[in-house]
Amino acid sequence: MKGVGRIYQQTFIDTYAKVAFAKLYDRKTPITAADLLNDRVVPFYDEHEVKLQRVLTDRGTEFCGSPERHEYQLYLAVEDIDHTRTKTKSPQTNGICERFHRTVLDEFYRTAFRKKVYLSIAELQADLDSWVANYNTSRPHQGRWCYGKTPMQTFLDATPLAREKIMRH
Repeated sequence: MKGVGRIYQQTFIDTYAKVAFAKLYDRKTPITAADLLNDRVVPFYDEHEVKLQRVLTDRGTEFCGSPERHEYQLYLAVEDIDHTRTKTKSPQTNGICERFHRTVLDEFYRTAFRKKVYLSIAELQADLDSWVANYNTSRPHQGRWCYGKTPMQTFLDATPLAREKIMRH
């Protein structure tokens, strides 16, 4: 982005319901990776009284490092969230996230950059937030477990079952 430089998107997707979160940064670090979870994801799960139990990430340096010193690893430990990493050189292991990235590229970024010149990450983030809200609440999905419902409706329908499962453990 002119005047800003490279932009990195941190993405989180609930693998069951396909509810997505995306936040833009000007760097890719363990702090920015933890920030998405801390700022948007964990509060969302807390608000719905569902414990986020596990995250799956690729093996990027922003996600992997020494558990005693790495900010992302430390954040997961504090929140008691298990961390699973994708198999090396196997992007299909993270297929749900890869598919979301293609959708956001096709349906948001390609259109947004043709319609408007963005002067800041905050300006682009506001439009991305609006698109993600629509993706989560208005756009029906055909994916496994969604059956034509929106990701948010799929999540809300499964919430009582998730709470019950958590209580049993």
